[in-house]
Amino acid sequence: MTNPTARKFGYPRTKVAETAHWLVLVRPQQPTFGSLVLVCKEDAQAFSDVSPAAFADLKVAVSGIEDLLRRAVGYEKINYLMLMMVDTDVHFHVLPRYEGSREHGGRAFPDAGWPGQPQLASHVALDDDEAAALAADFAARWQA
Repeated sequence: MTNPTARKFGYPRTKVAETAHWLVLVRPQQPTFGSLVLVCKEDAQAFSDVSPAAFADLKVAVSGIEDLLRRAVGYEKINYLMLMMVDTDVHFHVLPRYEGSREHGGRAFPDAGWPGQPQLASHVALDDDEAAALAADFAARWQA
């Protein structure tokens, strides 16, 4: 069964990729273009609850994410934020960071916080269809 955090972020519509222990999802609110959510599939509400197998598999997921976003976004830095204040299942918000803006689908996606902390409140909100379309595009590019 999928956990509530994955469902909140649109699973299965927003699924980009899946490893043995992790889901890679498009984040419907995009503070920067290509923002993702990396969700542990295990029943874990603390990082220390994640199994050794899931920790090992995290390398596979992160390598796939960084390869995908390097090619699709051309980021300069990447931030992995483990917030877990509202959504308690172990997950990371993955934000590609860049100076200026990126364009996709006729829309501009500025990095409002560059070069400082990401500005999560400043985002482009994708509707369900846009998030699903971006997930499908990224899934086709995934090379984990």
